[in-house]
Amino acid sequence: MSDPDKARRRRRPRARAMAAAAALTLVAPTVAACGSGGDGGTPTINLYYPPEQNLQKVVDDCNAQAQGRYQIAYRVLPRQADDQRVQMVRRLAAQDSGMDVLGLDVTWTQEFASADWILEWTGQDKAEVEQGTLAGPLETARYQDKLYGAPKNTNVQLLWYRKDLVPEPPKTWDQMISTAQELKQQGKPHQVLTMGAQYEGLVVLYNTLAESAGGKILSDDGEQAVMDAGTVRALEQLQRFATSGVTSPSFSNATEDPVRLEFQSGNGAFQVNWPFVYPAMQEANPELAKQVGWARVPGVDENTPSKVTIGGVNMAVSAYSKHPEESFEAARCIRNEKNQKFSAVNDGVPPTIEKVYADPEMAEAYPMRDTILEELKDPAVRPLTPAYQSISTVMSAILSPPSAIDPQRTADELRDAIADALESKGVLP
Repeated sequence: MSDPDKARRRRRPRARAMAAAAALTLVAPTVAACGSGGDGGTPTINLYYPPEQNLQKVVDDCNAQAQGRYQIAYRVLPRQADDQRVQMVRRLAAQDSGMDVLGLDVTWTQEFASADWILEWTGQDKAEVEQGTLAGPLETARYQDKLYGAPKNTNVQLLWYRKDLVPEPPKTWDQMISTAQELKQQGKPHQVLTMGAQYEGLVVLYNTLAESAGGKILSDDGEQAVMDAGTVRALEQLQRFATSGVTSPSFSNATEDPVRLEFQSGNGAFQVNWPFVYPAMQEANPELAKQVGWARVPGVDENTPSKVTIGGVNMAVSAYSKHPEESFEAARCIRNEKNQKFSAVNDGVPPTIEKVYADPEMAEAYPMRDTILEELKDPAVRPLTPAYQSISTVMSAILSPPSAIDPQRTADELRDAIADALESKGVLP
C-alpha cells in the first residue's frame, strides 16, 4: 500500500486515508459455508484459524481428547490478515452457522464483540482462560469489561543487533541512531532496519513509540481521540529516525519479511522485528546468526523502559455456532498450557500462559524468552475500540511516509481523522 512518490511531498493525507479505507471493500471474496455436522451425528466444530504449520497436530490431539463427542475441523484462513478479516466479517454478517471457533487478530476482538458476532466467555470457561494468562494479552480479549476471547498466542518485537559491531544494545532510539551514524562513518554495516510501509506495521512502530513516551492516542474508554504531548513526542522521534540517514533506502516501503532478509544479508547493524527472524537466520545465515544478539526495543527516554506493542491471536466462539458448548471446550483445549508450549516450540508463536516460559523445552527454541517475557509483562496495547480497523487505516496513511511528518501538524491531522473514524465518518467500518 506504500507509494514511493509520497516520499517527495505529503499530499492530502486525510483524503488518502479515506481512499485507502474504501479500497478494502474491493478485496473480499465470496466464501461458501461449511456445515457443522448433521443432526444426530458427531458435531463438527469448524475452526477458522490463520495458517500455522503444526496446528493440525494440536487439533488431532484435541479430537482424541474429545473421545467422539465432537470433531474439530481446521479450516485454514488466508495468509494475509486483511483477507482473513474480510472472510470472517462477510460470513458473520450473514449469520453463517458454519463457523464455530474463530482465530481473531488481537485488534479485531472488540469489533466482533460490539457487533454481537462472538459469545462472551463466562463461568468456568472464563476462569480457566484467565488462570495464569498474561495481563497484556488478556486486555486485548476484553470488551466493556467482559471477556470475549481466549488468548492463544501473543507476539512482541525485539531489538536484534550485531554484537560484533555494537558491544552493548542501545537504551534509546537516539542512542541507536547515533551509534548507527558512527558505524556509517567508519564504513561498516550500520542500517537500522524496521517496518515503515503504509500498513499496520507502521502503526505498530508508532504505537510503540507513543506508549514508550507516555502518550495516549485514545481516551481510556476508547471513545475519544486524544493525541497528547507524548504522542507528539513520538512523532518527533519517528521523523528524526526517518531522516537520520541510517534507515534503509526502502524504509518507507518496508514490511516484515523484506526487513528480515535485508538484515540477514548483512546490511544492518540493528533490526526491530518479531521473533520469527531468529529461526530463519539460523537456517539462512548461521555464521551471521552467531553474531546477533537481542534486547528490549529501545525507549524514548533513557530512564524509562520501552513499552512494546503486542500482537497475537484470540480464540472466540461464533454467536451463530450450533454447538457453542463444544466450541468453548475445543477452544480451551487448543490454547491450553500443553498445546501452547507445543505451538511455541514447533511454530514459533509466543505463549500467553506465563508458566510456559519457564519450561526447559522452551530454552532451545526461545533463547530470547526472558526478554520476550519482560516486554510482555509491561506491554503496549493498540487502541482498544471496535473502530480499530478504520483507525489503523487512517493512521497508516497519515504517518506515511515518516520522513514527511510535521509533529504538531501531523498530531492534529491524526486527532481529527481518528475522531472521524470513531464515528465512522469518511472511512468504512
